[in-house]
Order: sequence, then structure tokens, then C-alpha cells
Amino acid sequence: MPPLALTLGDPAGIGPELALSAWLGRGGADPLPPFFLVADPDFIERLANRLNRLVPVAEVDPETAAEVFPRALPVVPLPSGAKVSAEPGAPDSANAGAVIESITAAVAFVAAKRASAVVTNPIAKFVLTRAGFAHPGHTEFLAALSVPPGRTPPRPVMMIWSADLAVVPVTIHVPLKDVPDLLTQELVEETARIVARDLRDRFGLPEPRLVLAGLNPHAGEAGTIGHEDRDVLAPAVARLRAAGLDIRGPLPADTLFHARARATYDVALAPTHDQALIPIKTIAFDDGVNVTLGLPFVRTSPDHGTAFDIAGTGVARPDSLIAALRLAERLAATEAARTAPGPGGAEIIPFSIYAGRPRASGAKHFDAEDEL
Repeated sequence: MPPLALTLGDPAGIGPELALSAWLGRGGADPLPPFFLVADPDFIERLANRLNRLVPVAEVDPETAAEVFPRALPVVPLPSGAKVSAEPGAPDSANAGAVIESITAAVAFVAAKRASAVVTNPIAKFVLTRAGFAHPGHTEFLAALSVPPGRTPPRPVMMIWSADLAVVPVTIHVPLKDVPDLLTQELVEETARIVARDLRDRFGLPEPRLVLAGLNPHAGEAGTIGHEDRDVLAPAVARLRAAGLDIRGPLPADTLFHARARATYDVALAPTHDQALIPIKTIAFDDGVNVTLGLPFVRTSPDHGTAFDIAGTGVARPDSLIAALRLAERLAATEAARTAPGPGGAEIIPFSIYAGRPRASGAKHFDAEDEL
């Protein structure tokens, strides 16, 4: 498989230094998949020297990155030749063009099969917005890049994955007061279908198990604590089940995330952002991975932001980026196996959303004892 394409992220944040740390941890018993960073090689070399990281930097093209990876961090220059100058912790819109170009180039490399997946370092939307960036966020920009200009982009769905829990917020960055109006039956159904499809195609789960958390306390108690669970969520679940999806709910959110409950599903959908992200950031704060479902290519990202407050200090942990690189490789390999030529394609080994362990042969559901 081609190597992974890792984007620059905001150069004043922790993304570039995490790339250095990840490369330093590339070997050992469980080596990292080869990746290349799309950036200004001179900037990355200066940053390595500033942080006193013994990381040799090699300017490469995507085709030679894997060969170089064992002995140097491969950096593919920005196509325009743009140079980056950034002070850690001091975001500057002057670098917005380089940030955007790195993302655009990484997607183009995957489209041309010169990279197997996109792994994105964190960006700061306010920095890009000041420079005229017109998209609501990182993910929407990736969706727009996935189709020719003028075409309607696919609807992306954010899943946060860890070795212990995977969650999908149905609504994301919106005020709580707006959620009831945004939480339509159509939105729930579309989100669940996208999740189930990608679990089959990229995670290799032939019968993914979904669960939907209720919006209100006790999942509304049959309409006595709000009507949304009874009138919106329950009908959506009924329609999805009638269409053949293995989904339960709405279930009370306060009892959905303990260990025994987690053993009964592969992904939990939640009506609001915090219902989904509080549990996973409590359970897996350092090694959660943001996976974008619904795109025609694999995209993962660390589950954290730019951390301008600690950028340049050398204390940022690369755990989430390393997890994102590993997961991107596994998802891309599973999709490649599924689409391989020949009768039935290549063999696909389904794996648990949680621990990454293969399912037992012929097993319909995970064994709860194995998951715990």
C-alpha cells in the first residue's frame, strides 16, 4: 500500500512537533505504518532543531517516502513551494495558505493513489477564517475536496474511536437550545446509515451493532420528560430496523457507557456533542481518534486541538496521532481488500471497533467476555 499522507496542521500548534515525535517512535515490536508530512521541509527541520529532536528530515515525493521512512522523516514539499515561518503558540493568518494547501495536496495524493489515506493535524478555524476560508470547518472542507467543483459534496459524519469506545454525535457544534429543532428523524436515519456502511466497508464488520442514546433524561420516559425520544428518535430506530440495521434505542444515556453496556454494541450514536464526547474523552483522553465517515477516502485525525498553550515546549503527547496513523492504515487496508479484483476480492479480517482484535470465525456478535 502507498504511505499515509499527514497534513501540516497549524504550524504554530503542536501538530508538526507531534509528527516528529511519532516518527521517533516508528520502530519497535509494533512499528508505525510509513507516512509522509506535506509541509515546508525547511520549517520542519528548524522545528526539530529548536526542540532538540534528533530527527533527520528528507525532502521526498510520495513514491519514495516509504523507502526513506526508516531513516528520515519524509516531507513532501507544498506544491507551490510555499515557505512557512511560525512561532510556537502564536497563530498567524499569514500561514493560512500553507495550511490549506497541505490539506488540498494530501487529498489529491490519495485521489491519485499516491497515498492510501489522509491523516490531518489540528487546525485553528479562526486563523483560516481571518484569511477568507469559506468552509464551516476542517471536515466540510475535506468533503468539498472529495468531489469536482460544483458537485454536491457527501455528508461527512464524525466518529470518535478508541480502543474502548466508539461514538458518533448526531448534532455537533450547535447550542443545546437548537438541538431539538435540528434533531430530525431524517438526520438520525441518514447518520446511522452512513455509520453502518463504513463499519461494513472499512472496519470489516458485516453486521455492525449500533445503539442510539436518548436526548432527554431516561430517554424521555414515554414522553413524560420531553417528546423527542418518543416522536423522533424511536420512529427513526424503527425504520432503520425495518430496513435491516442492527440498532437499538433510544436508551438512557446515563447507563449506556459502562463496561458491560459497551460490550453490547460497536458504536453509540448520541443526539448531542457532549453526550458522545464526554464519555470517550473520560475513558480515552490521550488516544482517541477522530474518524470521518461518509467520505470517498479514509481520513483520521488526533482527537485534540492545536494546543497553542503548550506548543514548542516539547511536552505534547503523540498518542492520539499515533493511534490515528495506525487506524488509518487499518481502514485503508480493509477497504483495499474489499475492492481488490477477483472473485470476492481479497480476504477481509473483521476487527473489533474496540480492541482491534479479529472476531472469532463465523461469530455474529462479539463475545462480551472478550470485549471486557
